[in-house]
Amino acid sequence: MSTPLNYYKDHKNKYDATSQKLSKQMLSLIMLRLVVFGLASFGIYATFNTWQIALIIAVVGIAAFLYLLSKYNDVKRDRDFNRALVDINEDEIKIASGDFHDRNDGLKFQEPNHFYSLDIDLFGRGSFFQFINRTTIIEGEEKLAQSLKANNTGAIISRQEALQELSNKPEWRQFFAANSSMVEVEVPAKDIISWLKNYKSFLPKVMQWLPIAFTVFTIVLIILAAFKMINPELIGYWLFVGFGVTGMYVKKVNVLSKGADRVKDTFRQYALLLNLIENETFLSSLLKQKQEEIKSENKKASIIFKEFSRGLDALDNRNNMIGAIFGNGYFLTDIKNSYRIEKWIEQYGEKVSDWFEVVSFFDANNSLGGFVFNNPEFVFPEIVTKGNVINAVSLGHPMLDKNKRVDSDVVINNEEFFIVTGANMAGKSTFLRTISLHIVMANVGLPICVKTTKYSPVKLITSMRTTDSLTDDSSYFFSELTRLKYIVDAIQKEPYFIILDEILKGTNSTDKAIGSRKFVEKLVASNATGIIATHDLSLCKIEQELEQVKNYYFDAEIINDELHFDYTLKEGICQNMNASFLLKKMEIV
Repeated sequence: MSTPLNYYKDHKNKYDATSQKLSKQMLSLIMLRLVVFGLASFGIYATFNTWQIALIIAVVGIAAFLYLLSKYNDVKRDRDFNRALVDINEDEIKIASGDFHDRNDGLKFQEPNHFYSLDIDLFGRGSFFQFINRTTIIEGEEKLAQSLKANNTGAIISRQEALQELSNKPEWRQFFAANSSMVEVEVPAKDIISWLKNYKSFLPKVMQWLPIAFTVFTIVLIILAAFKMINPELIGYWLFVGFGVTGMYVKKVNVLSKGADRVKDTFRQYALLLNLIENETFLSSLLKQKQEEIKSENKKASIIFKEFSRGLDALDNRNNMIGAIFGNGYFLTDIKNSYRIEKWIEQYGEKVSDWFEVVSFFDANNSLGGFVFNNPEFVFPEIVTKGNVINAVSLGHPMLDKNKRVDSDVVINNEEFFIVTGANMAGKSTFLRTISLHIVMANVGLPICVKTTKYSPVKLITSMRTTDSLTDDSSYFFSELTRLKYIVDAIQKEPYFIILDEILKGTNSTDKAIGSRKFVEKLVASNATGIIATHDLSLCKIEQELEQVKNYYFDAEIINDELHFDYTLKEGICQNMNASFLLKKMEIV
């Protein structure tokens, strides 16, 4: 049976073999170029006295050398592409073994005041983001982070279909990533969009035809001088006329050239990726919609980007001293290339942001599609509109080793509140994060680590990891109260699934028990749905008074003076706590 790991191993070997073959071709082409150069040099030397033959040898030699150089560059590009594919598959093999903690952890996307991102290890070392992220461009990485934080409960089925389709295109996803990784970009897309939108053209419309007329006149002068119909010195004077015209705009051209030099690699990268998107066949409605967004009336977006990229490259050639002198003096090349760029910006500058967005969408969703591919045993939740919020059989945490993971059956009805008790290290916090990830992943459109699950979409809000702040001069207890107030205010506006872990830790036990009880009662009175984990067994008495409240627990047993956990969710109240046992076992007391 083929597995994702087998796929990565097979394709790593395939691309590695191709890469080595291409490296040998490159070496052969280098040697062949040396042979051509040597033969041409010898031929020119041997026939130097017969200049017609020497000229023919020189022309043929140069043509052959340039052809071999072009062929070498093509082979090198293919070799580098295959090496990039080798790296992609090697990374997947490493990640499958659990070795992913050196990857980008996305900590910059962490928001302390977000609905849940701080509490459920969404970002940071060992986080879900670090585990699934395969993005290759800055904007794709940002879009992936945004999708995980979006709390978006709409159009889930269309996202599921899109990710299922992308998961079935592993080669296309890898080609997308490999092409993208081969281009190093200097400027983020948002800076380029700002530059394009704020750009002010400086060349008048006459510059559309003046370089053409100037070039024609230059050629006429050269022909006339060749036939000795005019003084050849006029060609030299004409050079200074060209300098004079170019010099009128040289400062503004310099500014444009500086900006163009910074963005040209980004456009080259995006042109490659747009081409891949345009030429792929998609069936799901969301992917087809995104593909349609990059279609223009007359040309493909990739072609439009290539045109701009070539224009930027042409302007960059002004850094060649000889080309700058004769190109500007006789052909007004700076003006011609600058006008070409300005016309492009006027025509397409407002559309670039939409095209960039589509590329970043596919970059982000390739990561999500890769997650689907890597976990074929995971199941897309059946989306329901009423009844159970979550009805899951064998639900587990997606990042735990499946050979050690203990799964739980969980049924949580709408407007039902769980109180979960249990010993230290028995599995309460992992359970809370498992439920949280179920909601987040389902809303994103991902499959769940479960045998079967029905899910009624709901937004998530949590309070599990409150911290104090010296900067804001706020105590731990005040920070916690602020977070709880945030939750109360949020559920007044729309329904949320609430997950709380040991609230009111910043006060004494009696005050904590009273406060926790009142808070849970308020949530239940607000028809809230959720879970609270606590060590306070007195809170469990609420079940006897409010039918919406259910007690569950994780147990621990001491067998032969050793602590044992089964990590299984059970209905009822935990009776076995382990703090005293652990203090004695570790000889702390």
